Amino acid sequence: MQSKSLKWVAVFAAAMAYVEAAAVVYLRRILGVTDLIRDMAPFDPQIARVEVGRELATLIMIAALGWALGRSWQARWGFACYAFGLWDIFYYVWLRVLLGWPGSLLEPDVLFLIPLPWWGPVLSPLLIALLAAAGGALAVRIDDRGWAIRPGPARWAAFLAGTFTVLYAFMVDAIAALPASAEELGRLKPTAFLWPVYLSGFALMVWAVFSALRAATVQPTKG
Repeated sequence: MQSKSLKWVAVFAAAMAYVEAAAVVYLRRILGVTDLIRDMAPFDPQIARVEVGRELATLIMIAALGWALGRSWQARWGFACYAFGLWDIFYYVWLRVLLGWPGSLLEPDVLFLIPLPWWGPVLSPLLIALLAAAGGALAVRIDDRGWAIRPGPARWAAFLAGTFTVLYAFMVDAIAALPASAEELGRLKPTAFLWPVYLSGFALMVWAVFSALRAATVQPTKG
């Protein structure tokens, strides 16, 4: 049963999240950043390139884990999503332990840098992480039962629309600043987060994921 590996993926995700959080601790200490809104670290092109590379490496590690553990595409995606979700959740847990931050789930954070800087309250990526972890674990368990998840055009459309809507909420400030240099984007500070936009997109994603998981019990995997 593939689902027996989920507990070890959780251990991996927690350890990987500690490494990620430790890197943030080092960067904040080196750059003298304690408040992401107030403090402005000097722009360093090399550090910026390394940070983008680190983010890509993180995604590759998660994808490789899913590929190694899953017997099917469905299970591979499930393991990868499960690992991604738990990694993101534990990342903030470790930051809280190591830095005492965030003090609130509504504190803003730089979430990602590819292809533009993402900003959002800590709660916003955590909700998506919970969806990824729950959906991924269920996908693996469903695969163990020999059932296929076939979302269909409507669910795919809803999921993609929700994803792009959420991404817009995260990157709206960076998009508004274009055309901008890497240094200008690196100095960007967020405006008020677009909660209505984000929540509408997140709701579409939730519906698409869980309705597809429920429908999977109807169709057995072929072959």
